[in-house]
Amino acid sequence: MSENLNPFAIAQAQLDEAATILQLDPDMHAFLREPMREFHFTIPVKMDDGRTRIFRGFRVQYNDARGPAKGGLRFHWEETIDTVRALAAWMTWKTAVVDIPLGGGKGGIICDPRELSQTELERLSRGYMRCIARSLGLAKDVPAPDVYTNPRIMAWMMDEYEMLVGHQEPGVITGKPLPLGGSAGRDDATARGGICITREAAKVLGINLVGATCAIQGYGNAGSFYHSLAEDLLGIKVIAVSDSRGGIVNKNGLDSAAVKKHKAETGSVIDFPGADNITNGELLELEVTVLAPSALENVITARNAANIKAKISAELANGPTTPKADEILYENGVYVLPDSLCNAGGVTVSYFEMVQNAYQYYWHVDMVHERLDQKMTKAFYDVHHMAQAKNVNNRVAAYLVAVDRVAQAVRLRGWV
Repeated sequence: MSENLNPFAIAQAQLDEAATILQLDPDMHAFLREPMREFHFTIPVKMDDGRTRIFRGFRVQYNDARGPAKGGLRFHWEETIDTVRALAAWMTWKTAVVDIPLGGGKGGIICDPRELSQTELERLSRGYMRCIARSLGLAKDVPAPDVYTNPRIMAWMMDEYEMLVGHQEPGVITGKPLPLGGSAGRDDATARGGICITREAAKVLGINLVGATCAIQGYGNAGSFYHSLAEDLLGIKVIAVSDSRGGIVNKNGLDSAAVKKHKAETGSVIDFPGADNITNGELLELEVTVLAPSALENVITARNAANIKAKISAELANGPTTPKADEILYENGVYVLPDSLCNAGGVTVSYFEMVQNAYQYYWHVDMVHERLDQKMTKAFYDVHHMAQAKNVNNRVAAYLVAVDRVAQAVRLRGWV
C-alpha cells in the first residue's frame, strides 16, 4: 500500500494520533483538524517586458488561540494550498512546543523567483501584501521569510504595508534587515536552535559529539548555518552536504567556509574540490552520527527509512519525515528530533524581533543567543520527558505537549 504524501493529510494524521493519546474531546479534535481561516489570492504583476502575468497566492491562519498567527512566506514553483495548510498547522504546534504566545500561519506564492528580475520580484511581493494587508498586523498575523524569500523581500512587504495603513508598524513582518528593525541573531536562528536541540539530545543519549560525523541534506540558510555552527560549537565533523542539484562527500570532513564560497561562486555544492559527488538519496543513507534533513518535506519515507543509519535525525526542514517512516526510524533506534522542536529557533527569534519592535529597544546578539538557548533547552526536556512518560517517539511527544497547550487555550476562551 502506497503512502499518502499529501502534507496536510500527514499533519492531520499526526494530530489524530496525539488526540487519541490525550483523549481529546471529539469536538475539540474536529476544531483543531482544520484551519480557522485561509485566503486565496490572484496577484497581477506587470513584467519587465510589459506583459501582465497572473500569480496565485495563499495565506492560512491555522489557529490563533495562543496569540497572533505567525509563519513564513514561501515563493516556490510547486507550492500548493495543502502544503501551506500543513505548514500553518505545524507552526501552530511549533510555537506551542517552545511556549511562545503565538499561533500558527503560513503563506505562499506559486512562482519561480529564480526566473524573476529584482523589479518583478518587488512588484510581486508588494502585490501579495496588498492582497493580505487587511488581515495582518502585530496583533493579528505576522509573516516571515521562508523558502526563496529573504530580508529584502520582507523589507518591501513591510514598506508596502506601512504605506497602506499610513503609519509605521515594523513588527508586522519579521526577518527584516537590521536597519529596519530586524533582530540580531535572526540569520542563523533556525540552525542555532537546532544545534541546541542536537546538543541536549546527545547528552541524554550519552553520545560525544566532538569528532562525530554529520550529513546535511539541503544547503540553504538553515543547512549552511548548521554546518558552520556544528563545527564551531559542537566539534562535529560534517562529511556530506547537498543542495537541489546534488551532494558531496568527504570522509575527512568538509570545511564550511570553503563549501559556502564554492556554492556562492558556482551555484551549487557539487564538484567541490577534494570531494566526491553523490545524490541526495545517497546522502540520506550515509552512516553518520547526525543526519540533518534541511530541505523540503517528504524526503524520508517508507521507501528509504530502513536505510537510514544515523543515530540522530535533526529535522531542520518542515515535514521531512512521513508517518510510516517515523515508525520505521523509531523501531530501528534512530532518535528523531522532530521539526516542530528542532527548527523552532527561527520562530523563537522572530518572536524576539516582535518583542523588540513593540517597545523599540533592541538586544545585543549575545542576549538573543542566551534567550534562544534557554527556550530551546526547556522545550527539548518538555518533549523528552513526555516521550518517556508516554513511551512514544519524540514527534508524538512534541504533539502531545503542543496540542494540549493549544487545546487549553481554546477551552479557556470558550470556543469549544
